[in-house]
Amino acid sequence: MGIMHDHDPVETREWLDALNAVVQHQGADRARYLLTLLREEAARIGASPAFALTTPYRNTIPPEQEARSPGNRELEHKIRSAIRWNAVAIILRANKESSELGGHIASFQSSALLYDIGYGHFWHAPTDQHGGDLVYVQGHVAPGIYARAFVEGRLTEQQLLHFRQETEGRGIPSYPHPWLMPDFWQFPTVSMGLGPLTAIYQARFLKYLEGRGLAKTEGRKVWAFLGDGEMDEPESLGAISLAGRERLDNLIFVINCNLQRLDGPVRGNGKIIQELEGVFRGAGWNVIKVVWGSTWDKLFAKDRDGILLKRMEACVDGQYQDFKSKDGAYVREHFFDTPELKALVADLSDDEVWKLSRGGHDPFKVYAAYAAAVAHRDQPTLILAKTVKGYGMGESGEGQMIAHQAKKMTVDALKQFRDRFDIPVPDDELAALPFISLSKDSPEFAYLQERRAALGGYLPQRRRKSAPLPAPPLANFERLLASSGEREISTTMAFVQMLGTLVRDKTIGKHVVPIVPDESRTFGMEGMFRQLGIYSAVGQLYRPQDADQLMYYREDKSGQVLQEGINEAGAMSSWIAAATSYSTNNLPMIPFYIYYSMFGLQRVGDLAWAAGDMRARGFLMGGTAGRTTLNGEGLQHEDGHSHVLASTIPNCVSYDPTFAYEVVVIVREGIRRMYEAQEDVYYYITLMNENYAHPAMPEGAAAGIVRGMYLLQQGGKGKGPRVQLMGSGTILREVMAAAELLRDEWKVNADVWSATSFNELRRDGMSAERHNLLHPDRPPRKSHVETMLEGHAGPVVAATDYMRNYADQIRGHVPRRYVTLGTDGFGRSDFRAKLRRFFEVNRHYVVVAALSALASDGEVKPAVVAQAIAKYGLDADRPDPWTV
Repeated sequence: MGIMHDHDPVETREWLDALNAVVQHQGADRARYLLTLLREEAARIGASPAFALTTPYRNTIPPEQEARSPGNRELEHKIRSAIRWNAVAIILRANKESSELGGHIASFQSSALLYDIGYGHFWHAPTDQHGGDLVYVQGHVAPGIYARAFVEGRLTEQQLLHFRQETEGRGIPSYPHPWLMPDFWQFPTVSMGLGPLTAIYQARFLKYLEGRGLAKTEGRKVWAFLGDGEMDEPESLGAISLAGRERLDNLIFVINCNLQRLDGPVRGNGKIIQELEGVFRGAGWNVIKVVWGSTWDKLFAKDRDGILLKRMEACVDGQYQDFKSKDGAYVREHFFDTPELKALVADLSDDEVWKLSRGGHDPFKVYAAYAAAVAHRDQPTLILAKTVKGYGMGESGEGQMIAHQAKKMTVDALKQFRDRFDIPVPDDELAALPFISLSKDSPEFAYLQERRAALGGYLPQRRRKSAPLPAPPLANFERLLASSGEREISTTMAFVQMLGTLVRDKTIGKHVVPIVPDESRTFGMEGMFRQLGIYSAVGQLYRPQDADQLMYYREDKSGQVLQEGINEAGAMSSWIAAATSYSTNNLPMIPFYIYYSMFGLQRVGDLAWAAGDMRARGFLMGGTAGRTTLNGEGLQHEDGHSHVLASTIPNCVSYDPTFAYEVVVIVREGIRRMYEAQEDVYYYITLMNENYAHPAMPEGAAAGIVRGMYLLQQGGKGKGPRVQLMGSGTILREVMAAAELLRDEWKVNADVWSATSFNELRRDGMSAERHNLLHPDRPPRKSHVETMLEGHAGPVVAATDYMRNYADQIRGHVPRRYVTLGTDGFGRSDFRAKLRRFFEVNRHYVVVAALSALASDGEVKPAVVAQAIAKYGLDADRPDPWTV
């Protein structure tokens, strides 16, 4: 709908005067109330105004409503300037000899004030009275955070000099990495998009803990600092509706809108601030725009006709970037480009025009925005702070396309930088780039310490240990350790039964967090709906359709289950929040996230890697696992490689158990390692939906189950050929059947090994191999595989429901002929027996592989292999299954 012609300007002025009078005499809240009623009445009579998601391109908070900072502006400027300089010096000194190490200057310079106001006035460290605020620092500004920690006396000059030089143990990492600085960084954020996504679920998890009565989280805030270019990542915006829907008023996003990404403008032909405002307001967020600095306030006050705002609205971001890369004369000529606009700045010099700053560089505007955000209730808040990329870098990068890649500054640019921020470095020392420290008896140092003491201590800081939780004894799961008799169950059902026991445990039960992405019924977990309840911030405002059923769908403010909907990334983010709660909340939680294994590490691999970096502790349970086990679902659902993906994460401990007792032993050991011993690992365990009978746990098997391999069945002791058969998951049962065929039809004895984790066997083997390489004068160390196979003759055949390279990993640690079978290729739908035949991992292929290995060793004749192929009807000339 276009703008209509004003037929009665006098009446229009009366309406506007009336509105201004309400604001002046009764306040803005009263005005908003009246406008809401007017809008509702207009809708009722069919005169609804056009819906607008954006507000004018100016600051949200008028000058007269700004909260005033109690800080000492002069001291804060001096401290901030020292930090700015040190951040530059870190990068320039690291790249003096070569640009090989890299680093980023421009991002922090554009956002230095945004962090300084937070550290100085808003962000609480954890104390006995306050759980601490959680700050997601934008990855590329890490040098600025190091610079601040140096000024505070927390980092040494040697550490700064070894920026991005970590292998000798003296350096500091390029970006926020808890794995590399476990006492300092909390959240890895430099993989674009993961910071905003995980921050949202972190804020929701704080509400969850409060709702369950496990922790007092009221007053704690989650602050996420993001770049405007980063918001193009789908993960950045993917969960903002959840934050609005759940009214996460403990969440604050600060987007540094310097209008520029790595190669050029974020929205050269538009306005990223306006775009993001519309997106977030539509998702139910409170949006505060900090566009213009205080120097613009007088110009707005002089502009009675609104021509300045119209000009601001007309310009696009590509123009704004261009303006800030030039000088005051250029801005006067090209921004103030009409006689009326030029009249607004006629009394300003070109230098004063140039100093008309953006809001993100104004301490008063930023403080006011932060204060308003902290006070706001019932909505998450977004602060859009307009800044200049490379602020202060002058000709070396300020507002320029090359700003992000800039790793050097000219001497002239350094002089300008020094002079602009009043940095106490004389000309003859500029080239040396000295780090600036504050004298312990200086007013600046005293003020810095005073401000952080008032907020509870230093940030960033990270807690490494929490109160330990004891692992329950194996005897608690006696039923699952015993034989199931004729009763057939899946390992998924065995896990669910174990989970039921864990949540009832009086010591650790309340710490368990079951997480599902809309698949509870698939995994047989619907019984927990009523028993534990599904967490909901508002409880249950409806009568569920199945209310008359025993296991009805129950939502509750104190619910224990996190049901995330069809949302693996969100569920994984909730899992990360729970898995790091020992650190962020001093409250260890035991999350079990169960999902279709195909939609786990393949879909959220970046989050899984970040979880390792964050030293997460918890359980990922890959349900319906295996290429041939989830038989009817087909190509997109059948997982034959998740364990291969798990092997790439150094602290992910993964297992593919076959029997209920293996599941119990593995989970119990995981609880012991992660929550009793407080090791920084997490577990990935695959579970199957195939039902079969489960034997009792063999005596003494527990240690081997944990290490990745144990002897399940001893073959016959008679003379004749002998083979060693290894298997995992449901394919282990095919291996067991193959052993019987080898014995009964081919007179071959076969020992059967349950290989619960080829990944763990590989790591054990690598450790032994490395030890032997570096200690040639000591007795060789044997891998667990070698130790187990001692005294068990014959070639080794391993078969799994995963790609061959899963079992291939231990080839170098098997000191004899080794043959692997796996499910390489795309999955497809059919009966399990047919799928296993198609992928050549069924009992018949295991037999043929064993006979072939024996033939290669001269233990049987090749003709025997041919006989087996013919006997079992195997098509020797069919295409490779991974090609069709």
